[in-house]
Amino acid sequence: MLSNLFSQETLQKTWEVVSSQFLLALWETVYVTLLATFFAIVIGLPLGVLLVTGQKGGIRPLPKWLLRTLDVVVNLLRSIPFLILMILVIPLTRWIVGTSVGTTASIVPLVIAAFPFIARLVESSLREVDPNVIEMAQSLGASPWEIVCKVMLPESLPSLIANGTIAVTTVLGYSAMSGIIGGGGLGKIAINYGYYRYQYLIMLLAVLLLILLVQLLQGFGTGLAVRVDKRLKKKS
Repeated sequence: MLSNLFSQETLQKTWEVVSSQFLLALWETVYVTLLATFFAIVIGLPLGVLLVTGQKGGIRPLPKWLLRTLDVVVNLLRSIPFLILMILVIPLTRWIVGTSVGTTASIVPLVIAAFPFIARLVESSLREVDPNVIEMAQSLGASPWEIVCKVMLPESLPSLIANGTIAVTTVLGYSAMSGIIGGGGLGKIAINYGYYRYQYLIMLLAVLLLILLVQLLQGFGTGLAVRVDKRLKKKS
């Protein structure tokens, strides 16, 4: 196997695929990852805020049945494996996008899989905020909306950015799996050539490129979280 992996014929076929398909696949992966993460944040951020502020003793308590329903929905969606979720939401994907296959179509299951995860990350970040700071804002007459926007979110910003980085890299991993149902990107190349055609060198290069993307995103997110962390600025 190793001798065939680097044979002249294998290297030539690999170069043909790399030069003709990898650039487009890289763009499709970045496009799907960023767009799916954006929509997942649009849904997951307010949901995470509600899970914290709506609890008993929170700044804006919700009815117990409503809070319980939100909690169950988040747990339910998080517990479904992504491969199964992609199949389950095919009718919804077809209704929203017009098709159930392709690069754009893969965004729908990615958003559905990611927003409950992001909601939990937001919930975890907001729970780290010092309760004394919130109580002080309440004593000054701040409304719940002002407490969320001017106290809770700014105070938890470093944690939110760090957790957001985790979310982006998770969506990136999910996007690779979407190649199984016709999604584009590096995952499609890895599956089509590595699994169906046994061209493992192409698969390895696609995987290495995915790893490089994860490292770049993680490094950027970690650096940004450190820069906005006021605690580190005070120490310095």
